[in-house]
Amino acid sequence: MKTLIVSFFVLLNVMGFGQANLNDYKYIIVPKQFEAFKKQNEHQTSTLVKFLFTEKGFNVVYDDALPDDLKFNRCLGLMASLIDDSTMFTTKTSISLTDCNGEEVFKTQQGKSKVKEFRGAYSEAIRMAMKSFNGVNYVYNNKGGEKETVTLNFKNDVKKLEEKNVEADVAASKPKNTNPMVVQQATTEDQLYKNREPVSSEIQLNKVGEATEILYAQKLANGYQLVDSTPKVRMKLMKSSTDNVYMAQGDGKSGMVYQKDGQWIFEYYEGDKLTQKELNIKF
Repeated sequence: MKTLIVSFFVLLNVMGFGQANLNDYKYIIVPKQFEAFKKQNEHQTSTLVKFLFTEKGFNVVYDDALPDDLKFNRCLGLMASLIDDSTMFTTKTSISLTDCNGEEVFKTQQGKSKVKEFRGAYSEAIRMAMKSFNGVNYVYNNKGGEKETVTLNFKNDVKKLEEKNVEADVAASKPKNTNPMVVQQATTEDQLYKNREPVSSEIQLNKVGEATEILYAQKLANGYQLVDSTPKVRMKLMKSSTDNVYMAQGDGKSGMVYQKDGQWIFEYYEGDKLTQKELNIKF
């Protein structure tokens, strides 16, 4: 009994230590092709690993689509590796997370499957391995104290603006409708993909004139804030699950900002009229 109790507390300490370490990192990087395979996303392994990490609350990116801050500082992220110890009759996998120095920070339990079909076998084994994260409540702690800046170039003048802490304002101004633009689900058979992007309708649009004022995008943890040349914060954009589609709040209006034919559009209701306003955004 004493041995069991000691083992239990040791396990709790290990889980707590692992969670604390994971909270030091902003991103999980998933390769499009794991070293164990000869093709990109073979047996949908990369897609599934990215999906499962995202489902558990991590900020996950592919290795060929790194955000700017991660490009300049690779130590913000952990690289995910799939360890394949499969035998002739059993598929065995585990997931390892290593830092920018190649040091292993976290390794999952080994997932196993006796399913004969490869895709189903790897799916079952990976899902079993990822259960190691069930007790991890990931919250990025910004331990390095990074401060993102944006450089605005006005002809010969260069001004640097420090990002302000606006997360509370963003949360308060978030629209009530927070349904994702895209629903995705990775399963052993297929991936459900349901697009909820706005589609053309018969609603009459009230279009505002062409954009002349330049707004500069300043990166935030969950999107961007748009500032003018004053500089004054004019609008806040919050990420959705669809590229180039943002939930938006600005000038007392709530709506969404998206890119159409290379032009950024702010779409919102003014009374009962759906209004579109062109924006000139510099990222």
